[in-house]
Order: sequence, then C-alpha cells, then structure tokens
Amino acid sequence: MIRAVFSSFAFVLLAALPLRAEVEIQEVTSPGGIHAWLVESHEVPFVSVEIRFQGGASLDAPGKRGAINLMTGLLEEGAGEMDARAFARERDALAASYRFDVSSDSLAISARMLTENRDEAVGLLRQALVAPRFDQDAIDRVRAQVISGIRSDATDPNAIAGQTFDRIAFGDHPYATPISGTEESVGALTRDDLIAARDRVIARDRLYVAAAGDISAEDLGKMLDTLLGDLPETGAPMPGPAPLNLAGGVNVVPFDTPQSVAVFGQRGLERDDPDFFAAFVMNQILGGGGFGARLMEEVRVKRGLTYGVYSYLMPMDHAALIMGQVASGNDKIAEAVQVIRDEWARMAEQGATEDELDKVKTYLTGAYPLRFDGNGPIARILVGMQMEGLTPDYVKTRNDKIRAVTLDDVRRVAAEWLDPAHLQFVVVGQPQGLETTN
Repeated sequence: MIRAVFSSFAFVLLAALPLRAEVEIQEVTSPGGIHAWLVESHEVPFVSVEIRFQGGASLDAPGKRGAINLMTGLLEEGAGEMDARAFARERDALAASYRFDVSSDSLAISARMLTENRDEAVGLLRQALVAPRFDQDAIDRVRAQVISGIRSDATDPNAIAGQTFDRIAFGDHPYATPISGTEESVGALTRDDLIAARDRVIARDRLYVAAAGDISAEDLGKMLDTLLGDLPETGAPMPGPAPLNLAGGVNVVPFDTPQSVAVFGQRGLERDDPDFFAAFVMNQILGGGGFGARLMEEVRVKRGLTYGVYSYLMPMDHAALIMGQVASGNDKIAEAVQVIRDEWARMAEQGATEDELDKVKTYLTGAYPLRFDGNGPIARILVGMQMEGLTPDYVKTRNDKIRAVTLDDVRRVAAEWLDPAHLQFVVVGQPQGLETTN
C-alpha cells in the first residue's frame, strides 16, 4: 500500500557502493539537540537517511484502528502548496526517493538523495512531515487501496493465520489487531482523525535517526534541525506490556485450500536479556531456515512434508516471542506439526551438538559483514541498533558475542526457554487429523 519511488540513478549509486566489513560510526548532535548516528563516506555523491518514530501503529487512538497506517500512506500524497502530482514531480526532478512505512512498533522513513540536490530534497521531505495536505481525493484513493488490502488479507491463509495468532496471544493490546484496521474502522476515518494520528506518532520524544554517505557531521547536524526541528516535542504515550495468552495446543481455522498454513509460537526473550545471543544461536540451529537447521532437515529433507519451515526470535517493544511458520498439504500438516513439537522438545532436552554449534557460529559471523553492502542498508542497521538500545561499538563486538556462546549456553537457554507444552499452533486450511484443542 505504501508507495516508494526509486530513481534508476539512485539504484546505480547504491549498486556502486563497496561492501564494507567495518564501519566507523560517529555520534552527532545537532545545534537544536537532535541526536543521530553517521557513517561518513564520500565515494559517491549520495546520502541515505533513516528516520524512525517509536510507537508506530500501536499508538492508534481507541476506536481509530488503522488511522496511523492510512496517515502514513498519505505523507507523500501532497504537502504545503503541492498536491500529490506536484509533489511527485518535484521529488522525481530532484532524483530523490522517500519511503514511508509503518509497523506495530515504529513509523519508518527512508530517504535517498544526491549531494547536489540535498537541500532541496530535505526541504521537500520536511514539507511532507510538517505540512501534509491530506486532501480528500488522496484520502479516498489511499483508503481504497488499504481496504483492498484488507479484503485480500481476508482470503490469504498466511494473513489469516498471523492475525488469528495475534488475536489469541495479545488479548486487548494493539498487537492483537492488524495495523491496517478493518473495513469499518478505515471507512469511518476522517481528515481530522489523520491529523490527530500524525500528532500521536510523529514527535521528537520518540525519534531515532541514522545517515550514511556523502555528508559531514556538521552538515548532518544542520540537516537534522532543518528537517526535524519543527516537529512536536511529544506524542501519545506508549501502550503498556502486551499479555501472552499462549496456552499451547492447536487452533484450526477452516479454509478451502489444498495446503494448510501453520503459524506457531511461544514466549520469548527480550532483546536486552543477557541470554539473547545464546538463544539467537540456539534458534539458528533449531529453525534458522537454512538446510542445516533441524526443522528443515526433519520436516523437509527427511520427510518431504514442506518446501520450507523456519523459526525466529521476535522481540517487540511490548512482548517477546519465539515464532515459526510452515505450510504443508492438508494430509501432511498434522505430521509436520508433530515433528516440529518433537524437535522443540528434543532441543529443550538435549541441546545442540558441538558440530552444529561450530557450523552456525561460522555462518553467523561470516554473514554479518555482508549486511553492510551500501549506504541504505548501513543507515537502516544503525537506526535499528539505536532503537534496540545498542551502542556504536556493537558493530565491532557483535561477532565476538556470537563466538563467545558455548555449548553449555545453548543447552541452558534451550532448557529454560523452549516450552513445547505451551507452543501454540494456528492452522489455516482443511487439515486432516488436526482439530482445535484449546
């Protein structure tokens, strides 16, 4: 739904950036007091800026679910004196790109601009943030796109499974409902609701910024004040912790399809838990997604029950989970669910082997530098680090933390955290041999 425009020239510049195994992070504070992280690189005349507003769609006002999502989709649909077409023409003339997106925990803005047009591109983006028009024709058009997506999700087994799991897990917390809202809630939103939604989430007290590319620390400081200095100081209060109502068992959602989709999950670790890295390594062994992971080996390779199965840690701002997903034929999904439970229990009881640990540590430490493959990815990594409460030296120490994980660490966190009895499955399809058990 959120539209992103990238000029071909910008893509060429991104592709031209060298792969960097190490980055030097500068901490910048603007004259107006806005903080940011910067990786300065003058190899090409191009800069990427990543902006995050913590809270995201979780800050929807009561009875206005979907307002922040719809508002986010309208930020590039006209600003100041420019309607949507005029804004798009100006952006394209500057060879700039802006991407606006929202999740449960943050509103994200990604900006790419040429050095020679930087001041004008920053000025245009500022207009989108401080003076969005929210013209009625744009509201109606983007609203129709959102409602089309809601209707599509209603017939998508993957979306149904995820939404059902969230509804079971999170009770009356905002996490329990889709960020896009319902047809009814989105259809009832007014322009005043969208203005209020902007003020709830776009504010300086929840702001994180990172930049990478052709800009100095001094120039970045000036840019920050120009771009963000006029934003409101405070937004809406954050929601409280989300409950985790995961009793374990299976919930079946009947759906006419030859293949069932299963989402599964249980309680997980917060990002700042001292055992997070050990759990991260443990999960990579269990269900990291590659062919060396146990779930893939047991469910796909040995039994041919699926094309893919994986698990992952999911630490959110107000809840933490260990999640996973698998799809299989209606006549095979029951066996796939049982194998996943068995492997969950086997890891909890026995832990990993030295060979598994060595292979995963080699993979994780080798793959990490490959993520720093351009200004855009670097800026995204930096802003994500800030939101997770990490320090700039994390880039240099992260692999050491992976290497420090021992076999006893993996066994300990597996025994403590993996809980097959409370592993909740939501299965959407016509599964044979499975029925709702809780």
